[in-house]
Amino acid sequence: MLGSASEADHAAQEAWLRLRRSDARRIDNLGGWLTTVVSRVCLDMLRSRTAKREEGLDTNATESIPASETHSDPEQETLLADSVGSALLILLDRLAPAERLAFVLHDMFAVSFDEIALVLGRSPEAARQLASRARRRVQGAPAVPCQPYRTATSR
Repeated sequence: MLGSASEADHAAQEAWLRLRRSDARRIDNLGGWLTTVVSRVCLDMLRSRTAKREEGLDTNATESIPASETHSDPEQETLLADSVGSALLILLDRLAPAERLAFVLHDMFAVSFDEIALVLGRSPEAARQLASRARRRVQGAPAVPCQPYRTATSR
């Protein structure tokens, strides 16, 4: 959701620190509690990034593998997974923080809109609308510019 392994580590560490400071015996659903806390930490980080005008992932750094390539080679499969992940991060970077959170939690992790609404402090209908708006923005996004993929034999 954040586009950075170090930021994701920071969000997870912050959630564990908050858990340690709270009375874990009073938490009925630990998984739900952690999802909510991590989501809120990520949302705060995304909002902070927007306020500071920080740049996201470098869009020129992604490479693409043509769809016609076969995926029997593990190296090619790894490169494809990396390029798809990078392309997804570029698309997510175009979303507002609340849209990004609603889209990722619902469409990628199947979190209910009721739970997302609690994280965002909005109604389930508003959370549904945020995810829908994010889907439309992602689907309507222009293709990510990429460099042609070259195999070891074509170099």
